[in-house]
Amino acid sequence: MGSEWSSTTLGAICSFAAGSAFPKAEQGDAVGKYPFIKVSDMSLAGNERYVTTANNWASEHTQTRLRAKVHPAGATVFAKIGVALTYNRRRILSQPTLIDNNMMAAIPERGSVHPLFLYYLLCTVDFNDVVVGTALPYLNISDLSHIRVQLPSIKEQQAIACILGALDDKIELNRRMNQTLEAMARAIFKSWFVDFDPVRAKMEGRDPGLPQALADLFPDRLVDSELGEIPEGWEVDTMGNHFRITMGQSPPGTTYNETGQGLPFYQGRVDFGFRFPARRVFCIAPTRFAEAGDTLVTVRAPVGDTNMASEHCSIGRGVAAIRHATGSRSYTYYFARSLQSIFECFEAEGTVFGAINKEDFSSIRCVVPPSKLVQRFDAQCSPTDQQIERNEVESRTLTGLRDALLPKLISGKIRVRNVTRITEEVS
Repeated sequence: MGSEWSSTTLGAICSFAAGSAFPKAEQGDAVGKYPFIKVSDMSLAGNERYVTTANNWASEHTQTRLRAKVHPAGATVFAKIGVALTYNRRRILSQPTLIDNNMMAAIPERGSVHPLFLYYLLCTVDFNDVVVGTALPYLNISDLSHIRVQLPSIKEQQAIACILGALDDKIELNRRMNQTLEAMARAIFKSWFVDFDPVRAKMEGRDPGLPQALADLFPDRLVDSELGEIPEGWEVDTMGNHFRITMGQSPPGTTYNETGQGLPFYQGRVDFGFRFPARRVFCIAPTRFAEAGDTLVTVRAPVGDTNMASEHCSIGRGVAAIRHATGSRSYTYYFARSLQSIFECFEAEGTVFGAINKEDFSSIRCVVPPSKLVQRFDAQCSPTDQQIERNEVESRTLTGLRDALLPKLISGKIRVRNVTRITEEVS
C-alpha cells in the first residue's frame, strides 16, 4: 500500500452522535421541516442508499421543543441497538434530518474524509465485532471511535466514491425505471379489470381508445353481481377454479445452504425484492416448486407481498406460487397485486401472525374475464415486464460487481491509478 494511505481511527475522521427520543405523541406528521426517521425508514422504497423519504416529519418548533439534534446532510446513519444493528445497514442523509434514539449518525470531518467515501467505508465495517451486551446488543461511541481503518488521500477517496457511486446510481436508475414501467402496467390492469373503463366508454358512446379488435372484446354493458357491477358476459367465481395454486413446504433445515448448492429457496418477505426475490438460501432437497414466471405470494405475516419467480425454484411454507389457467405471467402478477385489501383481511384475522391456507386462497371470490382478454393483456404488458426483468438482471450484475469492488477499493487492494481520468469517465 502506497505511502499516501494512512492508518487512522473512525473517531479521527468522523464524529458519532446518537439520535433523540421520539415520543409516540409526536409521530404521525406527514409534513414538516425535518424528516424524523426511525430504523424502519431505512427499508422504505427510495431509501436504498440515500434517505429521501420518511414516515414522520417534524416542524422546527417540535424539533426545538424536543431538543432533537439535527444531523446534517452527508452523515451516514445506522441502527445502534437491538437485532437491527446486526444487519449492518447504512444510509446517507440527503438533507438535515432528525433520527430517533435507536439510531446513530457518523458525521464526516470536513477536509478529512469524503462523505460518500465514509458511507462506503462504513459499509465494510462489521459492527457485530464491537457490539456490547448479549440479550440486547448495542453500540457505544467509544468502541466505534477506536475502530482502525486505512484512509487514502481526499483525491483518491473522491475517485473511489465516484466509481462505487456510479454503479449504485445505475442500480438506482434501473429501480426507478422499473417502478415506472410497473406503474404503467398496473394502470392498464386497473383500467381493464377493476374500473372497466373500456366498458364504461362504450356505454357512454365514447371511443375506448383501443384498437378495434381489442375494443370488441369488451361488452357495452355492466350487470349486477355479488361483487358489484361487472361487464356483461363476465362471471364471479373462486380463484381455485382459474388459478394453479402451489403452497410452499419447508424441508429440514439441514438441507439449506448459502453456497449455491441445489435450487434457490424462498421462504417469505425476507427474500422478496422490488419484483424478483433475492438469492440468499439454496436447498438440496426441495419439496415444493415454482416455475419461472409464477407469481409468488407470502402466505404468512405479512400476507400478500408479491414477487415473480425468475427461475425454477423451491418455495417454503411462507410462500405460495400461483399461475392463471391461461399460463399468463403478467395477468397473474397484476391480479395478485390487486388483491391487497383481501389479503389484509387474512392479516387481521391472525391471532399472533396472519396467515392464509390453500383452502382460503382457493375460495377467494374474484371477477373472471374472458380468457381471450387475459391473453391480450399478457401480449400488451409482456414487453414491459420483459424490460423490467432485463433491468433487474443488469442490476444484479452491477450489484455483484459493486460488492466485489467495495472491500478491495476501500482497503487499497485495488488501486485507482489515474484518479482524474477515472473520475471523469464514471461521472
